[in-house]
Amino acid sequence: MIPNIDPKLMKAAMKKMGIRQEEIAADEVVIKSSSGNIIIRNPSIMKMTMGGRESFEITGDIQSQAFSEEDIKTVAEQANVDEETAKEALEKANGDLAEAILSLKNE
Repeated sequence: MIPNIDPKLMKAAMKKMGIRQEEIAADEVVIKSSSGNIIIRNPSIMKMTMGGRESFEITGDIQSQAFSEEDIKTVAEQANVDEETAKEALEKANGDLAEAILSLKNE
């Protein structure tokens, strides 16, 4: 927000301009991309609607994930383990599928 402005006054001014704000409760936000996922834990999410368009402001604890759900399934199938175990192995192996699979097979 803008410093030294009363939040109530700011909200009233935004309402006059046709901007609506809504807080959204969530435990986690996942942004999926081709280079991996970004996980935001303990998020604070504000949804703003202006002129028929919606935008979101998200803040929280950011954690990068260099592997996809497909990677988790591959490791789980190859190592014959459940997906949670495969995910933990991928996290320990920094997203390296081969290393994750080998570590699980050698246990």
